This record gives sequence, C-alpha cells and structure tokens, in this order.
Amino acid sequence: MKTIVAGIALLGILTAPAFAQKQAPPVGGTPKDFTLPASTTFTLDNGFRVTLVPYGSIPKVAVSTTVFAGNYNEADTENGLADIVGTLLKEGTSTRTAKQIAEEVAGMGGEVAIAVTGDRTIVGGAALSEFAPSFVSLIGDVLVNPTFPVSELERIKADLLRALAIQRTQPGVLAGVAFTKILYKGFPQGRGLPDDGTVRAFTLDDVKRFYTSNFGAARAHIYVAGRFDEKKVEEAVRRTFGSWTRGPEPGLSTAKPFSSRAIYLVDRPGAPQSTIYLGLPVKDPSQGGYRSLEVTNALLGGSFSSRITSNIRENKGYTYSPRSGVTSGYRSAHWIQQADVSTAATGASLKEIFYEIDRLQAEAPPDTELTAIKNYLAGIFVLQNSSPGSIISQLQFLDLHGLPQSYLTDAVKTIHAVAPEDVRTIMNDQIRDADMTIVIVGDRKVIQKQVAPYGKIMN
Repeated sequence: MKTIVAGIALLGILTAPAFAQKQAPPVGGTPKDFTLPASTTFTLDNGFRVTLVPYGSIPKVAVSTTVFAGNYNEADTENGLADIVGTLLKEGTSTRTAKQIAEEVAGMGGEVAIAVTGDRTIVGGAALSEFAPSFVSLIGDVLVNPTFPVSELERIKADLLRALAIQRTQPGVLAGVAFTKILYKGFPQGRGLPDDGTVRAFTLDDVKRFYTSNFGAARAHIYVAGRFDEKKVEEAVRRTFGSWTRGPEPGLSTAKPFSSRAIYLVDRPGAPQSTIYLGLPVKDPSQGGYRSLEVTNALLGGSFSSRITSNIRENKGYTYSPRSGVTSGYRSAHWIQQADVSTAATGASLKEIFYEIDRLQAEAPPDTELTAIKNYLAGIFVLQNSSPGSIISQLQFLDLHGLPQSYLTDAVKTIHAVAPEDVRTIMNDQIRDADMTIVIVGDRKVIQKQVAPYGKIMN
C-alpha cells in the first residue's frame, strides 16, 4: 500500500509541471447586464415618497426610510446633536416603549437599525415577509411618534462621549478628520468630531427642536424591497406616514472642497506606523463620467491587484492594507489614498505612491491590465447588488445624485467601454498630484525629514 501511494505521489510530482504548462485561464463569458427589478414609486399628499420593489424568492423584506436630515443640518454649536436625536428615536414612541419595540421586532424575525450620516438619518432593517406591513408600521411609529424620554438622554450622551474618546485614539480617525477639515474648510462637511463640552450641554429641548426643524414627511422616502404583499404594505405606509406633518422642505448641504499640494502632520510620538491620507476633490456622480473614475481608481489603488497596492504592499512590504476610493456626497466628491505604513518607510511610501500616479498620467495602461480590472468591477457589481438591501442602496444612490435608472442597468456596458486612454485622461484631469492634500499621523520627529521633499509642511 505504501508503495502504491508513493508511486501515485511521485507521478503527481512528475506530471504537475507539464499539466500546469498546458492549462490556461478559462476565457471569460459575455458580460451580463445588471437587471434592476421593476419598482413602483409614488408620493403621498404630505410629500412623503414611497418606492416598492418586489424582488427575490427568499421570504424576507428590507425596509429603509431615508430622512434628509443629519449632521450637516446642525449649527456650529450643535455638532453631534443629530447623533443624539437618531439614537433617541428608538427609545420609545407614543404607543411603544423601547422594550416593546425590541420585542416586536424580534417577534418579526428582524431588526431595526438607525444610522446618522452627514446628510441623512436612515431608519430601517429587515424582517420576515409575512410581517412586512407590521414592520413598516413599526418603523413609521419610530419616526413619526418619538417621545424622546428625558430619562435616557444622559445615558446616550455618555455613550457618545465614550465613543468619541475611543475615536480620538485611532490614527485613521485622526487622519480622516484632519483631511476633511482641510478639504471642506468652512462647510459642515469639514466640522470634525464634536467637543465633549458641546455634547454635555445638549438638553431635551435641543433634541426636540432639532427634530421639529429637520424631520418631516417632505424630507423622507421609504424603500421596501423583497417578498411582500404590495397592497398591504402600501396600506400600512399610507396609514402610518400619511398623517405625518409635512415639515421643512427638502434641502441638502452643498460644499465646494478645495485642495492644494501641502503636507499636514499630526504628531503621535513613538508611533511604529504612519497613517497616510492623500487626496483631492474630484467630480461627483451628477457631473458624469463617474464609472470611468471608479475604473481608474480600481486600477490605481482601489483593488487588491492595483498598482499602488502591488507596489507598496507586495513589492516593497511597506504596508499591509493600502486602499484608495472615491467618497461622494450631495454634489461633491473626493478621491483618497490611504495607507498605514511603517514609520521608517513613510517618505519612501509617498515616493512610490506618486510614482504610480505620475506613471499612469504619462502612459495609458495596457489593454490586458485594464480588461482584468474591468472584468473584476463588472463581476462584483452584479454580485453586490443581488439582495433587497443592496437594491435599496442603489436606488438611494440614484435619488441622491439625480441619476436615471440606466446608470445601473447600463453599468456593465459602461465599465467595459472604458478605454486605456480614458484612464490616462482622468488621471491628468482629476487625480492631479500637484494638488494633493497630504495628511500623515505619525512620529513627527522621525518622519518630518522623510516627507519634506513631497510638499510644504504646514504644521
């Protein structure tokens, strides 16, 4: 038996190289377009918008109610108030206590989550399909009839203060805050983390005033996707949200980010790593060409096989997690490259990042390299948008940026239409290294001389 096993193993060793030489990667199939499920959208008399998307075969439903009110609606003296309001929404309504909300949701096989962003407060979750109307009604109750119990205010403020204390110890947060403060100076987008004193001073009157001033039917849009009875869900929507006060008219905060080549150092004495944030404003999705920008980003630094990642991670070993991306808001966007690099390699990392940027500005990428990136992006686009929750996210993106549904249905074609010269054009027009803002969190005394050749040090 041992002789037979050994012979089989030897045969495998002898034939493996020849077998490997004969193998070739399978030829990719014809790219499949993304199919957006049919949907129904209508508006109630009070301005509340509704989108229903029957989709899939799994007996679950995803619900997301977007209210265009968030941190950007705060006054300068209210930084963090939107977060307090968002958290308090789940603490009880005129018909349910916080405990009853939790128990009802659990009985529906679901969960409710509240997220506060710069321009939105999103209340939603998922539940079993048979409970879709009840789930919609519960979410509506949370949004329309909150009681904001004063007994919970101090606890929630204390939770926020603890979260802020943790964030102030994290290099990535420090770099991100510094970066947005520079690009979005003078706008709510660049306000940064709340001060502890500001949070402690919030009162219940502040909470109620912010809610009344910023929440209402005219600023809200509910999305329901998955398996559900459309007639019953529509009835639940009209019954729950139809009487909601219209409230303030929709209005989103716009910003005009600005960047120029300079280096900003945030000192962390003794830090073994430097956290680099490097970027500048780019065109937002409403301005056109956003897919081409995404393809360019993926090739430059936004995928595991990207040029910057291959350079400073695989070839040089300066970092383990570099990444780039485009962050978009309402009528504004910026491109950013991030990397946590060893302190000794901070300057060298900047050198290689700019080398890759300059190289892609000077020479269009080979068609084979670009095709691989496009295949990757087209493939994950379809995969990432195959659940009710992801369908909702895409529809919310369209609505925020005023884009047609063809932006989604033509996505695969648009991705594959990007040519090598398009990438070079975007690099020269938008990813301009001469205008990069560079923020580095690290040991200043060690890295200052290293990074000085790459821009004027501002602080």
